[in-house]
Amino acid sequence: MKDAEIKTAIEQGKTALGVELARIKAVLIGPDHAPIASGAFDWENRLENGIWTYRLEDVWTGVQAAYREMALQVKEKYGTALKRPGAMGFSAMMHGYLAFDGDGEQLAEFRTWRNTVTEAEAAELTELFRFNIPQRWSIAHLYRAIRNGEEHVGRIAYLTTLAGYVHWKLTGERVLGVGEASGMFPIDSGTKDFDARMVHQFDGLLEQRGLPWRLGDILPKVLVAGDPAGVLTEEGARLLDPSGELEPGVPLCPPEGDAGTGMTATNSVSVRTGNVSAGTSIFAMAVLEKELSKVYPEIDMVTTPAGLPVAMVHCNTCTSDLDAWVKLFGQLLQAAGTELPKWKLYDLLYFQALEGEADCGGVLSYNYYSGEPVTGLEEGRPLLVRNPESRLNLPNFMRAQLYAAMATLKIGMDILFDQEHVVLSRLYGHGGLFKTKGVGQRLMAGALNVPVAVMETAGEGGPWGMALLAMYRKEREQDETLESYLEQKVFRDAAGDCVEPKPEDTAGFGRYIERYRTGLAVEQAAVESLR
Repeated sequence: MKDAEIKTAIEQGKTALGVELARIKAVLIGPDHAPIASGAFDWENRLENGIWTYRLEDVWTGVQAAYREMALQVKEKYGTALKRPGAMGFSAMMHGYLAFDGDGEQLAEFRTWRNTVTEAEAAELTELFRFNIPQRWSIAHLYRAIRNGEEHVGRIAYLTTLAGYVHWKLTGERVLGVGEASGMFPIDSGTKDFDARMVHQFDGLLEQRGLPWRLGDILPKVLVAGDPAGVLTEEGARLLDPSGELEPGVPLCPPEGDAGTGMTATNSVSVRTGNVSAGTSIFAMAVLEKELSKVYPEIDMVTTPAGLPVAMVHCNTCTSDLDAWVKLFGQLLQAAGTELPKWKLYDLLYFQALEGEADCGGVLSYNYYSGEPVTGLEEGRPLLVRNPESRLNLPNFMRAQLYAAMATLKIGMDILFDQEHVVLSRLYGHGGLFKTKGVGQRLMAGALNVPVAVMETAGEGGPWGMALLAMYRKEREQDETLESYLEQKVFRDAAGDCVEPKPEDTAGFGRYIERYRTGLAVEQAAVESLR
């Protein structure tokens, strides 16, 4: 769109705003769904009294700063003020514990998804529900507070997530999108609501302890993508934009989690599609045709923003060890009196990996910087392993580094493929592993034996995905599904390419992963001996 057309769209309210609360970023999109302005604010959670937390006053400092930068960009670039976006929505990192009393006062510090203090509670609830409850889920933190007899528990009137909190303060509505809600408590994909059987089971625990409320009393209302989720109040408009330019009355879509916005931004919300995010950590999400047959501790169950069941395999480490080796090679070049830009060095080394043998010539790499639940490791030790007869050269070394970044994910995904017979027509890749065109994409396709697509829009990320959900709330036609809207109106002409798995890559990775599984005993020994 031309700048004059964008200015008209802004003035006519044909835009949508998405705000992501991880690295706080606001993205405004036009009627063609392309970003037209953005603003950002960096913040970090902090460790206080042994708990990773954010202070809620910092939330508003960051949200206001990101909005202000985005609105200023609109003025400077298009010569008009952003007074009334057509719709808006907010997303965050899912999970966590934010409890409030009947007067809306915060009862305890915000316990974020980063805390791993609920191992016993998560295990007990998993056994009770016969459903995997990860430690970071809100219900695990709530149960820990109950079991510890924390004073505030009896006064809880509302329990929500970070995205739900911001939405509540802007609209007065105590709601969550179903994908975000699936990180609080298990969802029944048939009813698109919290699982009634499990709610009843948890209420039994509450009754035993004589608490005055039941779970349904304190949880948000669950909505699906496209549902009305309230409008921006006068108070909310001033909270978001203290300058006074932003007008109340803007419709909001249900607040969503980063998993849901990632699915939306990669057009992987339909059955048999999925996405793989590969950066510092790596995770893959697969949209299922039906629920899994049993509980797997390696697999989290969440949903799409429309409520379809999604299996997630999350691994703690992906590119950290690879990045460390690239940095070492950069230092070697500097010592030799030469230098390459960082991106050229990465490209050079990544393309070397394509020249390596399909099974890395016997070279194994373990990239564990931290513990990894998928492979049962409580701690990690980066490790390079080979036999004397292994063919160690730069191509095999680099291919082993890239394979290591994918290996733990492969082990988790094999549960879905081999035991649950999940079929995926394609995976959408995004993140740093896919930046060098054609390398990570090809090797990932071979490793998982699934076509991997990388779209040019993949780098837009969660805030753009949230803006798309807001635009869907505004523009959807009657009975138009989110899957259809994205496929036909957002990604229909999107540029990108899809790589089919090469049989030689799949066979080679198969030999690699077989040795990798066997060699995990060596990794465990390294953990025990290098404490």
